[in-house]
Amino acid sequence: MSKQAYAFRKDSTPANMNTIIKPEKLNIREHVQINEKFIQNLIADDPSIIGLGDLLLVSKERIQPRAGRLDLLLSDQESGRRYEVEVQLGKTDESHIIRTIEYWDIERKRYPQYDHCAVIIAEDITSRFSNVIGLFNGFIPLIAIQMNAYRFGDQIGLVFTKVLDEIELGLVEEDEVGRDQPLATRDFWVKKCSIETLTIVDKFVGLLKELDPSHNIQYNKTRIAILKGDQVVPFLILRPRKRNHVVLVLRIPKSEKIDAILENSDLDYMDFIPRPPRYRIKLRAEDISHSNNELKQLIAAAFSEHIANL
Repeated sequence: MSKQAYAFRKDSTPANMNTIIKPEKLNIREHVQINEKFIQNLIADDPSIIGLGDLLLVSKERIQPRAGRLDLLLSDQESGRRYEVEVQLGKTDESHIIRTIEYWDIERKRYPQYDHCAVIIAEDITSRFSNVIGLFNGFIPLIAIQMNAYRFGDQIGLVFTKVLDEIELGLVEEDEVGRDQPLATRDFWVKKCSIETLTIVDKFVGLLKELDPSHNIQYNKTRIAILKGDQVVPFLILRPRKRNHVVLVLRIPKSEKIDAILENSDLDYMDFIPRPPRYRIKLRAEDISHSNNELKQLIAAAFSEHIANL
């Protein structure tokens, strides 16, 4: 489906609709003033223009061992996620895709403490290469953004449009946890993470038992489920990590009540993922004691949100 872009001049009014103009679409690759370096600098000055949130520039033209230079490395300070960004004028091609994935792979191996996502920005992302990129998606976190340039009189505007979003691999729905998930043991998780990480789980379970002594946990191969009696609590998930922290997942729709509790706490709120809807919070050992009341408020509010959305 073709789209047309229009703009209003500053002096436009509803009574004078003759001031509506149709912008001229430009070929960036052939433009004498706009080049790849210009685009890189533009994004570096304001990373938010590409539509991935309030990001910060970590590095530009970042040297990769035996692999050239990464155009841009951006970071989300709240979630700790890093974006390996490659910019190309004209159409995407095989070398561009391979280079983007290679830089992403290098960075994630060098800095495994961060979550990483590859980003391709190109003037023309063809359907053929969207299909090729789509084959990697789910296995490689990858986002494709198309950029277009338009002339408005003597001014030029750039538009960045996300045409391929990151796709997460399908998992068993969180409300199926405990039924179809392969069971595991505490020793399994100690070997996979550490005894320190499992201590955080123990402290969190202790907090839950303060709210209701019938709470317990069930070890699964991919996560730790919360039980109330013999029933799985479908919206509370614990995901232990090797780096001595646990990701608490609240599988509930976004709500002002939950947002307010998180905003007024010292908890390390990672992000909210809309599909399927869930909050992610990074828990460390000290959080269970320092933010005990806030965690209890959060759990109580999550119960209420879950019941309200049944």
